[in-house]
Amino acid sequence: MTPEELSSAVTACLKDAIDEGDFSIELPAEVRVERPKNREHGDWATNIALQLSKQAGMNPRQFAEILSSRLGKIDGVAKVDIAGPGFLNITLDAAAAGELAKAIVEAGPAYGRSDALSGTRINLEFVSANPTGPIHLGGTRWAAVGDALARVFESQGAEVTREYYFNDHGAQIDRFARSLLASAKGEPAPEDGYAGAYIEDIAARVLAVEPAIMELPEPEAQERFRAIGVDLMFGDIKESLHNFGVDFDVFFHEDSLHGDGHVEKLLEQLKGSKNLYEKDGAWWLNSTEFGDDKDRVVIKSDGNAAYIAGDIAYIQNKRERGFDLNIYMLGADHHGYVARLKAAAAALGHDPACVEVLIGQMVNLVKDGKPVRMSKRAGTVVTLEDLVDAVGVDAARYTLARFSADSNIDVDLDLLTKRSNENPVFYVQYAHARTYALARNAEAAGVDDSAFDAALLTHPTESALLAALGQYPGVVAQASTFREPHRVARHLEVIAGTYHRWYDACRIAPQNGEEITDVNRTRLWLNTAARQVLANGLDLLGVSAPERM
Repeated sequence: MTPEELSSAVTACLKDAIDEGDFSIELPAEVRVERPKNREHGDWATNIALQLSKQAGMNPRQFAEILSSRLGKIDGVAKVDIAGPGFLNITLDAAAAGELAKAIVEAGPAYGRSDALSGTRINLEFVSANPTGPIHLGGTRWAAVGDALARVFESQGAEVTREYYFNDHGAQIDRFARSLLASAKGEPAPEDGYAGAYIEDIAARVLAVEPAIMELPEPEAQERFRAIGVDLMFGDIKESLHNFGVDFDVFFHEDSLHGDGHVEKLLEQLKGSKNLYEKDGAWWLNSTEFGDDKDRVVIKSDGNAAYIAGDIAYIQNKRERGFDLNIYMLGADHHGYVARLKAAAAALGHDPACVEVLIGQMVNLVKDGKPVRMSKRAGTVVTLEDLVDAVGVDAARYTLARFSADSNIDVDLDLLTKRSNENPVFYVQYAHARTYALARNAEAAGVDDSAFDAALLTHPTESALLAALGQYPGVVAQASTFREPHRVARHLEVIAGTYHRWYDACRIAPQNGEEITDVNRTRLWLNTAARQVLANGLDLLGVSAPERM
């Protein structure tokens, strides 16, 4: 019995109780069933009695008693216990519990997917590193987490647009251009400029594209270095991300907001609203009305637009493109943007809930117990390429996605190159590869999947493995709800651990001339189910599922 089937069974019992006058309530849209933390408390648990008892005018245990008596009569339910203030702990008989293995195999890649977000259009903006240098570790973390989150949302039925905000407008780009020009002249980088081997590389490539550039007057030469250099740098960024398994649907150019007058037009509209006011020669967004800690200058006293003006125009642009939810994934120094962006959305007349801001924390590389600080290419920071060169794409993506994004993490390079159970990505990928090895051994021994008897999956390690596999859809749903793809990675490690223990305790291929029975055949189904869930989860993280290791 799958979680969905059990949820439907509880709903049916509620409906019958309503129809027969046991209580009067409004039938809930969904009944959640979850695996209890302690397996001695049964296979599944639900707190539906606590949720609905007040509406029914009963205490929770009284409500739970009515429901438990009906649940106990359902085929496949061995017993129902009432715990604490009214939790229902449900134990299935072996056959009903074991049916999950076959259901997973038949569902295949669809297992764990749902239509919970069907019809929801999500704009997910992440990485968005300025095209002034290679992607550093913070951006690399967002590449791994952002793409995994997009995959999780898609698994729940959402239509997701992966967007990269291409910051090609402002002072940082000017400093980049001046740095390239200085390098081409053989001069040191400007005091506020950029340094590193990559600046020399880009400058040399600009000269190769346009050999006569140094003959231009300096302002014109700088502008050409700006245009060509940004294009080359951004091309490198795109290639790095693609090689990391991350591709974007939209590359949105900040300059386009200013170039077509969109910012100015929008600000003129806001001037006519109560949300923009004039003070000290400047125009201010009344953002404190929407939860910000202070009002923000939108048009400076010199008449130029402040940076937030572009943010306001960008939100409006996204809404005009039809996105229901707009998620920004920003770095550790952007906490102030949470209230600011929500305030901007509200000022434009949108529900602030249409904007969400996720803040990522710092990533540190550690080798031999010491921090790794220097990059071969960037000079002062560690880049995406540095990490991939050290541990590979799979280990890099998995490791960066397996931690909550709002926590600082130390990435141990020595650990990630180990082929041992200490290395989390190896541990999970090895479990997947092991399912293939076991299937090959079973085939060689003459075991096939021509029979399936769920009642034969009675070993404690089989119950534990079925429990872990059954939890997977709920974990994916929670990863979507809480914007935390690391939940998927952590649960894959739980599944891998229960699989390895089952592998050690239960054999599929008969030993010493033993007869092949339906126990062997049914266990082959469970092995395939474990493989499918591991593959599904690794796919959500953008990590490969190898057949051999």
